[in-house]
Amino acid sequence: MISSGSLIEFIDGGKIYCGHVTGIADKKIHLLNQNGREINLPEARILISSRQPYPQSSSREALTAHLQHIASSRAMLAAGIHLDELWEIVCEEPDDAFTLDFLTELHFGGAVDDDQRAAFLRAIFADPLFFKFKNGSISVHSREQVEQLQLQHQREQEKALLLDQTARSLQKIMLGQPVNASEWPDRERCLQWLSDWVLLGSESAEDEFIRQVLKKAGLTSPHAGYDLLVKAGIWDADENLALLKSDQPVDFSDTCLQVAETLREATIEELLADPKRRDLRALNTLTIDGSFTRDFDDALHVEKTPDGNIQVGIHITDVSYYVPPKSPLFAEARERSTSLYFPEGHIPMLPKNLSLDVCSLIQGKVRPTISFLVTLAQDGSLLHSTIVPAVIEVKRQLSYREADSLIDRDPDLNVLNVIRQQLRQQRIDKGALLLSLPDVNVDIRDREHIQVYLSPVDTPSRNLVSELMILANGLAANYLAGREAPGLFRSQPPPRKRLIAGAQNSLQDIARQRRFLSRGELTSHPKPHSGLGLNSYTTITSPIRRFLDLAMQHQLSNMIHGRGILFSGDECKTFAGILQQKLGRANAIRQQRHRYWILRYLQPREGQRVNALVVGVGPKRVNLLLCDCLFDVDLPPNPSFPVEPGDTVRLQLARVKPLDNILRVEW
Repeated sequence: MISSGSLIEFIDGGKIYCGHVTGIADKKIHLLNQNGREINLPEARILISSRQPYPQSSSREALTAHLQHIASSRAMLAAGIHLDELWEIVCEEPDDAFTLDFLTELHFGGAVDDDQRAAFLRAIFADPLFFKFKNGSISVHSREQVEQLQLQHQREQEKALLLDQTARSLQKIMLGQPVNASEWPDRERCLQWLSDWVLLGSESAEDEFIRQVLKKAGLTSPHAGYDLLVKAGIWDADENLALLKSDQPVDFSDTCLQVAETLREATIEELLADPKRRDLRALNTLTIDGSFTRDFDDALHVEKTPDGNIQVGIHITDVSYYVPPKSPLFAEARERSTSLYFPEGHIPMLPKNLSLDVCSLIQGKVRPTISFLVTLAQDGSLLHSTIVPAVIEVKRQLSYREADSLIDRDPDLNVLNVIRQQLRQQRIDKGALLLSLPDVNVDIRDREHIQVYLSPVDTPSRNLVSELMILANGLAANYLAGREAPGLFRSQPPPRKRLIAGAQNSLQDIARQRRFLSRGELTSHPKPHSGLGLNSYTTITSPIRRFLDLAMQHQLSNMIHGRGILFSGDECKTFAGILQQKLGRANAIRQQRHRYWILRYLQPREGQRVNALVVGVGPKRVNLLLCDCLFDVDLPPNPSFPVEPGDTVRLQLARVKPLDNILRVEW
């Protein structure tokens, strides 16, 4: 029974304290604790009360000193209590709960006083392995419970040790100091936990541990985890977090690599053993690609026919020859969906010995192709086309720049240039929208001074290749559609609003028109593609880089070989569903990474003003493009600074934080 003058034991913050009750009112116990503080407690917080009251006439100082003496005596008495010996006696009893008095008397061997009762209770709280105090009763743990608690305690000790080791090691890493294996044997495991935490945050398995470690190490800045992983050599200073956060495959499995290593260049005899495959090695084929391209998947040739017409050959590397549908490489290509290109490198859809060698149309190498042989009249109208499996040997490998410099005096390039102009105009006449913005190239060779260059995509040679690839893709779609064969067809409804026409459109007009485009579709049956001005369209011209093209190459190859349809309509629908998901993932990674590098480029210019093109003006937002990197930004209208679409203005880069994906601009 608690009354004024009672000495009590109560728990606060996980610790037991001694107090002297000075009064009781409103279901609250008023007391003076051993630290000399007056506090109010609910009765539920009190563990035990003394049987004998202590006189209240003593001074506050004397009472505090007495409480400290009692608390110290009880703590010393508790330290000498060995609960394991008592537990061995009572754990086999049929009862599993006892009173405090019974167990205290059993331990001390007779009648006990208040100090002994309190000391025994303190011992139970100090070592909860054998007994548990709850609601005035003490329960006895079974042997199984004790074993589980011992194991849990061992794990907690190991975790505490790991916490200390990791915190010390992270501090040293941040200071640039070496950490040897004996200091931190769990380095790899803990750094993997840290990586997971930076990427996944609270969803990571070791979220709580990493938070405790960083707090203990005093590393609480927003990007401490990222900085640690960079200093530890786990991550690059510009690590691709968008890629790491995704489930996009990067490395190839051992199975895929083993299969790829067994593939070698086919000999001319092996290739021509296929009676359908035509020998076109004598043709003057050439490739036109970027200066740094190494995976060449298309080649061209052109020649005059005896009747004065023109034959154009569009030769696509026959990846289907090396990667059959049941190959692990085909399944891996389907999972990746596309090759990914970043300023720092690329992630191929197929292993490099295939994408950069065996399947690549390299000058002087014999290669299998799916070839589109197209006969055109002098005005560019289509007279005849055929699709054949073939063998070619590329004679020239040109870059876009080289082709542009030769286009006026090289006979083949000159003819191809005329054809591209005719094909382009034919598409424009059918309603095609030419919406090519310049390529934004990020040069990161000097990470301290990142450069951005805009490259026009409508140069003669680039446009030449583009038009002939569109032609081949359209012919492939028409071939399948004409035979009612299923496939993977790209389509696009008309734009929600049409703003431009023809070939000569300003950057501002193109950027505005893009905002009104309808979403493209991928279906197993053909539908019109308004943006290209075609009734049916697919892509087959990049089988090294895109799974859609590889799958369509298989379908087309099977049919031109006279073997009928390879992939059914249901299989094509399945491919379309998978591709929409996988391409969505790949495009998100690509866009996020591009945004990161643009922000890294802009970061040193924080606080400066840059040129921006006004693309659109609405009642609540003004849409602009940063001129030197074609980066979209939005601002609320500024009443004191009215603008119109087409205006060039100066904006201030108020805040640029690449790791936080933040760009804030101001008028």
